[in-house]
Amino acid sequence: MDAVERADSGHAGTAMALAPVAYVLWQRHLRYNPANPDWFGRDRFVLSAGHACMLLYAVLYLTGYDLSLDDIKQFRQWGSRTPGHSEHGLTPGVEATTGPLGQGVGNAVGMALAEAHLAQLFNRPGHTVVDHCTYFLASDGDLMEGVSHEAGSLAGHLKLGRLIGIYDDNRITIDGKTDLTFSDDTAKRFESYGWHVERVADGNDLGALDAALATARRVGDRPSLVIVRTHIAYGSPHKQDTPEAHGAPLGQEEVKLTKQRLGWPSLEPFYVPDEALAHWRIARERGARLEAEWSKKYEAYRQAFPELAAELERRLAGRLADGWDESLPTFAPPPAAPADAQATRAASGKVLNALAPRLPELVGGSADLATSTNVAFKNGGDVAAGSWGARNIHFGVREHGMGAILNGLALHRGVRPVGSTFLIFSDYMRPPIRLAALSHLPVIYVFSHDSIGLGEDGPTHQPIEQLAALRAIPNLVVIRPADATETVEAWRMAILSRNGPVALVLTRQKVPVIDRAKYAPANGLRLGGYVLTDAPRGKPAIILLASGSEVALALGAHERLAAEGIAARVVSLPSMELFARQPQEYRDAVLPPAVPARLAVEAAVPQPWYRWVGDHGAVLGIERFGASAPYQRIYEEFGLTVENVVRRAKELLRA
Repeated sequence: MDAVERADSGHAGTAMALAPVAYVLWQRHLRYNPANPDWFGRDRFVLSAGHACMLLYAVLYLTGYDLSLDDIKQFRQWGSRTPGHSEHGLTPGVEATTGPLGQGVGNAVGMALAEAHLAQLFNRPGHTVVDHCTYFLASDGDLMEGVSHEAGSLAGHLKLGRLIGIYDDNRITIDGKTDLTFSDDTAKRFESYGWHVERVADGNDLGALDAALATARRVGDRPSLVIVRTHIAYGSPHKQDTPEAHGAPLGQEEVKLTKQRLGWPSLEPFYVPDEALAHWRIARERGARLEAEWSKKYEAYRQAFPELAAELERRLAGRLADGWDESLPTFAPPPAAPADAQATRAASGKVLNALAPRLPELVGGSADLATSTNVAFKNGGDVAAGSWGARNIHFGVREHGMGAILNGLALHRGVRPVGSTFLIFSDYMRPPIRLAALSHLPVIYVFSHDSIGLGEDGPTHQPIEQLAALRAIPNLVVIRPADATETVEAWRMAILSRNGPVALVLTRQKVPVIDRAKYAPANGLRLGGYVLTDAPRGKPAIILLASGSEVALALGAHERLAAEGIAARVVSLPSMELFARQPQEYRDAVLPPAVPARLAVEAAVPQPWYRWVGDHGAVLGIERFGASAPYQRIYEEFGLTVENVVRRAKELLRA
């Protein structure tokens, strides 16, 4: 109450209602060590109801994490470690960045899946070193959002028995009581998913909470949901069970009355009785003991299975295996290898399976599109109930859930998640992609069917604005390779990227393999953009820029312009984000300021290209939805042809 009051902003009511739940969970069930928030043997806790973050901050302070009362007094202030929704990597003890409702449920499913996967791979009889539980706390809003349905359904199907959810059934949302919009039988819904369900009729009944959580932990053959009936802003004389308690301070007078009604010993803001703090801080001793016991078990495991222990430690540290990229395929241009003209999605599948034996931490799959996206591990086995150690995760037609689960896999550590679907459906995944970028999670997305080049499926499936939308997300690297050789380098960059997500954007249609004996090597991709072929003496009259399948158009136009005595430079720009990170000197060398005539070509909305073509350049793109027809005809109708690139280049030069 005091933190929200001081900030004049926040959500006190839910935190007040859930205080007994937090007490029982942190005092009697959760395994953690405040002195070492990243101890691998800990249980994971995800606050999916991120608006109730003051509950988590209070518990972290009380149990002795590196979070002070002064930090809590700075709730929602500039530069504080207690932001308005909890953020992973900012506040010790926060396992996931939450806020958009439902995402935390999916994160918890991903963490539980990672635990099950690693347990099956690394545990040995008599040596169980991966054996923690994952808890999440969800609100009514979390369970209304569709992402929680998708994630919950998959978790039940996979029988993730070490996943325990707590549902805060306070029956209040911002607009009023939940019966305005929500009449689900939540227990039956989760039972239909294959979950075990416990009910606690009174959220202040510590004994009932304790018993329900203990039972949930004992259920090992399926996930559990504990439904707890609570009262938002419990103890507030005028705000309890009202929408006003959801997203606003109670007010100074109401805080005073609530403290008096609850029998709180002081009206002083942020008062914590010494005996209460001492009681909570016992968690430090308990946590140190739990970690020491686990470390002793792990040391015995290390002695018994040194190679397994070394591999687990490598994975948890995020270190790449020696020689991880030594077996990457090479692709030759026609006529040496005419069969190598191929879709970049096909080349991507070959690269992935060349990496797989040397990087066993790679796991993932698709939203029921593995045969299209080519994200499938050969001989990797299918993840299923009881077969969690396999590598192919069949997410089903669940892009929303897949995105959130991928984040949970990455947050857990020990695996490197890959998820795939058509580029058009990246829209379904945008919230978790954004959270991955915000949280600096090394998730790899493989998006195929990247343009009008997918052809007959028509405008509903042809991405037009999706590239621009993804490029607008800070800290997300988008790579659209031009051919098979750039696809190899795109995967190399994706694997090396550890500080944020990477999206590989790939073609459905075949594209020619660029002759690297004639043109610049594909490893220029690491710089985001590079000169693929240049004008005589490096003095172009015009620069042609392109990404993906349109690089071939730029190269074709270059040849025709050269035949007419027009000096052109072709720049492959597969990643605007990587190119923008390069020193100004390099960018000026690729795009000389003295050459204002620049024409960019891409089968998508032109918006992102104007930064690179400048005020005097032009973009040949698409500013309408696509059409249903063979892709060659669509490219012709939209003017994405070598002839039109040549014509527009000449117009630009004349201008």
